Amino acid sequence: MKVNQHKAPSLSLQFFVNATPDEVMELLTNAEFIKEWSGGDALIEKKVGGQFMMFDGWVKGNIIKIAGKELAYSWKPSNWSKETPPSEVHYKLKAVTQGTEVTVEHNNFPNKKEMESHKKGWEEHFFGPIGEYLQTGIYKEQKSKRQ
Repeated sequence: MKVNQHKAPSLSLQFFVNATPDEVMELLTNAEFIKEWSGGDALIEKKVGGQFMMFDGWVKGNIIKIAGKELAYSWKPSNWSKETPPSEVHYKLKAVTQGTEVTVEHNNFPNKKEMESHKKGWEEHFFGPIGEYLQTGIYKEQKSKRQ
């Protein structure tokens, strides 16, 4: 007997960020920097099982992995139904000439429409704003104040 396994839609995307892997990780895990580049409230507890929240509470989850050049958390937007399980976001950072290559694996979408919406969102609301934030020079200025 053959069992038909339904595979949830998923994305694999790559982005270039003009910063070191350590700086990119800080931009992804420091709530103050997230607030600055995203324009919304954020919370991140940097430990496995810790809470994660971005975009004024639009998305929430829990940290699955945080180590070196890898980060993963569950991701559940507030507009998904209670019955819908969270998706998962996995980042892998790789040092490349003049910056960092970020691979984003976003798995377990409830449907293809959500996957397509998030595909655009990763550029428009996440890595686009991070790139703009880095270009302004504010990150380097704020980083030096916080050290």
